[in-house]
Amino acid sequence: MKTNKYIFIGLFSLFAFTMLFACRTKGETIAKIQIRDANGDPVSAAQVVLYGQSTTSQASVFFDTTSSNAVGEAIFNFDDEYQLGQAGVAVLNIDVQKGTASGSGIIKIEPEAISEETVFVQ
Repeated sequence: MKTNKYIFIGLFSLFAFTMLFACRTKGETIAKIQIRDANGDPVSAAQVVLYGQSTTSQASVFFDTTSSNAVGEAIFNFDDEYQLGQAGVAVLNIDVQKGTASGSGIIKIEPEAISEETVFVQ
């Protein structure tokens, strides 16, 4: 009877230890785009659009927009789009407009990381 008790306690401890370390929280998935002018100076209040195109149709599969802040950064949060275990997040097009100046680029969004890209407007 004592042997069964020790086996039960051992198995329960192993299960509890496994559950304690197997569950992990998801880290933030952020895209940070630096907007610069031809001189390399930050551009504030620029309209920044991120979008992805479907490879099988003309439909847009992702679309989001924001303005650059005082230090020329546009920040997008992808926590809702990324799920744990997913192989990747997205490769997106960047379009930037500030008055008559514009620029474009591409950014690869890495899971649970801050992905950065710089776009120059002219």
